[in-house]
Amino acid sequence: MRLVDTNVLLYAASPAPDDAAKHGLAVALLKQPDLALSVQVLAEFLVQATRRSRPHALSAELAMRFLSVFDDFSVQPITAEVFRAGVSLSQRFGLSYWDGAILAAAQALGCDAVYSEDMSAQQDYDGLRVINPFVEQ
Repeated sequence: MRLVDTNVLLYAASPAPDDAAKHGLAVALLKQPDLALSVQVLAEFLVQATRRSRPHALSAELAMRFLSVFDDFSVQPITAEVFRAGVSLSQRFGLSYWDGAILAAAQALGCDAVYSEDMSAQQDYDGLRVINPFVEQ
């Protein structure tokens, strides 16, 4: 299983012409089997997609409708254990807490990778690898 980071969802929902190439890649990626999300990713998507200063911002209703497509995905809740693991990972690898928490959620779900453009694809994060779906591998 692979966890999907917020940026993939944002590109998949983006109508911005500048995001067209990444939009297509994100939509194709989200059709793959065995994908997972975390509650953090869902919350970050809602906040970022509806931010008034965002060009092409979505209404909260439209953002929630977009997210409903992923109701069948495995979703990792934010727990005290995920929180502590996220803090530990962020400190160990020099990441923001938020990136550490995404890695911790992926580990809790038993994922082998995270799709994200925000972390290093060269780094082994305790057996998790990061795959940037927007660059050629």
